[in-house]
Amino acid sequence: MSGLRAYAAVTAAYWAFMLSDGALRMLVLLHFDGLGFSPLQLAWLFLLYEVAGIVTNLGAGWLAARFGLAATLYAGLGIQIAALAALAQLDPSWSVTASVVFVMAVQGASGVAKDLAKMSSKSAVKVLAPAAEGGLFRWVAALTGSKNAVKGLGFFLGAALLALTGFQAAIWGMAGVLTAILLAVALFLPPGLPGRMKGADRWSGWRSADPRVNRLSLARLFLFGARDVWFVVGIPIYFQAVLSDGTAEGRREAFFLVGGFMAVWIILYGAVQAAAPRILGGAARPDEVVTRDAARWAGRLVPIPLMLAAAAWIAGEPAPWLTGLLVVGLMGFGYVFALNSSVHSYLILAFGQADRITRDVGFYYMANASGRLIGTLLSGLSYQWGGLPLCLATAGAMAAASWWAMRRLALA
Repeated sequence: MSGLRAYAAVTAAYWAFMLSDGALRMLVLLHFDGLGFSPLQLAWLFLLYEVAGIVTNLGAGWLAARFGLAATLYAGLGIQIAALAALAQLDPSWSVTASVVFVMAVQGASGVAKDLAKMSSKSAVKVLAPAAEGGLFRWVAALTGSKNAVKGLGFFLGAALLALTGFQAAIWGMAGVLTAILLAVALFLPPGLPGRMKGADRWSGWRSADPRVNRLSLARLFLFGARDVWFVVGIPIYFQAVLSDGTAEGRREAFFLVGGFMAVWIILYGAVQAAAPRILGGAARPDEVVTRDAARWAGRLVPIPLMLAAAAWIAGEPAPWLTGLLVVGLMGFGYVFALNSSVHSYLILAFGQADRITRDVGFYYMANASGRLIGTLLSGLSYQWGGLPLCLATAGAMAAASWWAMRRLALA
């Protein structure tokens, strides 16, 4: 089997998963916001999702090394289907506490599924990428960028399905489509993804011995914390409140607008990720040059959320000019964030050792999930305690911490 065919099969499976993942996030967020959940309660719905990601990434590398990347990819798709089927059983008559606990548990299973699928796909690229100079950066950028474009479509799909079909029908429809895709991938994925790797029988050694991997993982933690502080709860709920007039029809229209914004943001973010090798000056540059550029781009991210936080504080109350500024400013944040994220995704594979790549990638994405966990919790807390200004200021502080970590890596 050619590497290109295997890469295409892995990418198609990953696309299917991320479409459902994006749709599920918007379904849960907007559905429970409509039921009157507070920002902190909404954040709790996603916390176990991120905790599960931390635990899964620590173990996923060992599982892939022992059973092969195809097995962990299938497992991720299968668990996501089971999570969707379980979520469809949610009963509106349950108490708030029971609903939160149940959805947290289901989201936890979805978090396991997501990180199994992500680790499998990203690790496969290290093995399948052509040996030509710059090939790894181009293939990583294409996978990561296309994945986020598909996930962005999922955000809009989730909001649209909620408005058009309702919560349960949307969940069952997604589960059915994902089941069909899993069966198709199992039938048509040719053999050839890597199986057991060195050290597959040992659980120890999950933390990388390479300080570059550890410093990059720290920068990744703060980078994704900076994004999720505003992305998970703060901005969607702010826009939902501003754009809805409180009527049932107004809420449905706001679902489309909020879902549309989140979708466009993710899709453009994915497009910039895919184009990152060209934007940054070519894919064949030495790793040291890429690392120095990554540190500079990390610094350029810091002022954006801080300036938006100052604008929100000056405005005091929602205003049309503030909404427009937020849209433009967050698109700028997405552009700089995408370049940072794409370079990180390349560097972890460039730094990682081929004979333990699933371990290094798993540790790196454990840090990614930790950042998302911290960002998710701070998103609900900061928005509830200080509104949009505190939410965006917290994002700026996290971005500054990511810049500090990348400077340490570049100067090492």
